[in-house]
Amino acid sequence: MVDVGAKEPTKRIAVASGTIRMSRDAYEAVVGNTTKKGPVLQTAVVAAIMGTKKTPELIPMCHPLLLTGIDCDIEELPELPGFRLTVTAKLTGKTGVEMEALTGVSVGLLTIYDMVKAIDKGMEILDIRLESKEGGKSGNYQRHG
Repeated sequence: MVDVGAKEPTKRIAVASGTIRMSRDAYEAVVGNTTKKGPVLQTAVVAAIMGTKKTPELIPMCHPLLLTGIDCDIEELPELPGFRLTVTAKLTGKTGVEMEALTGVSVGLLTIYDMVKAIDKGMEILDIRLESKEGGKSGNYQRHG
């Protein structure tokens, strides 16, 4: 684990996203809230928040962080069909929150898969990636393209 003790706390924000592609029937069941396991998108948001908070328990070298905010957004993608989940993690601290945002996206999308797999086992989780970060020694990052 990297020693961050001498670093000065700074405001840090990371935004990550990912998508899940599914059959039209599965998509319609999620949008129509007719799956047997309950409200898929609402549950995925809760799971994404929990995954973000539990990152240091899942990723071996991640520092436990005092997060100050987690925002989740799920966008319907009827043309895919599927959904895009975006997680924004925030804190004022000595290390970044990229892994927390990425883990939140992963756990949220896996939750959608779990809740809909009875309808479509062929779903695909795609393009989990860091969209942007602010703060820290390496400065800001913005994905292009």
